[in-house]
Amino acid sequence: MPTWVVVAVTIVISLASACGFLVLRCRGAGNPFGRRARWWAVTVIVITAGVSTGATLVVIAAGDHVIAACVGLVVPSGLWLGRAARDYAGRVPYGLVALVTFPLRRLDDLMGEDMQEWCDERLRAAARKPQWLSDAADYYFNQVRDRLMDARVRDQLAGWQESIKHKIRIVRLIELDPSPDQVAEALHYHPVTTNGRRYSVDDPPALALRLTAEAENELNLLLACVYRLGYHRLLIYPFRPEPAPRARPAPGGRPAGREPTPS
Repeated sequence: MPTWVVVAVTIVISLASACGFLVLRCRGAGNPFGRRARWWAVTVIVITAGVSTGATLVVIAAGDHVIAACVGLVVPSGLWLGRAARDYAGRVPYGLVALVTFPLRRLDDLMGEDMQEWCDERLRAAARKPQWLSDAADYYFNQVRDRLMDARVRDQLAGWQESIKHKIRIVRLIELDPSPDQVAEALHYHPVTTNGRRYSVDDPPALALRLTAEAENELNLLLACVYRLGYHRLLIYPFRPEPAPRARPAPGGRPAGREPTPS
């Protein structure tokens, strides 16, 4: 087999293998192809493919084309060294670890920024009204509930959802100006608000602000967990209606619309 064919096949295999190993590495951490992170993801893939191609040329020089064709599949597994290097940081010179892991650390940082932007956008939309926080928690949890295989993660999301709904119910109750006993009874309805020192009924407006802030924080945690699970394309709640198309003026300055019928 001609050498250039082996090199070309190795490059293709290396790119595909590097992309696959990168996705596996980032599973549960974020989206490597988000708006900010994608260019560093491409950089990591290209660097890995370049190292694979260089190793292939060395093997070809030794005269073994069969092993050379396998190099492109094996070398990209070195992407896992980004995590292994942290485990063996005490045995490897710090400068070498920093050099090897810098692209991956930069990728992790940008994945975190993409995740926070995704969460902030959805949190801002829901935070305009307290009831929307509760409705948003229902929407995002219901979108992923039946797809989750890990019962522990599903229970964690369900806990945040129930806590958000409970706290917003109390906020809505406070808006009706109830008696302190009614608020206290509502607080003791769920374990998350039974701490009398933390949730005092002496100042209902301050209590409502505290509960709303905690509900927003819990919704942010729920969204971050959903994002890390790989659900990056969920719509923003509340849904924004599509704006009506603007009419273009007809030629001659006449208003757009149906042509007048001849008399």
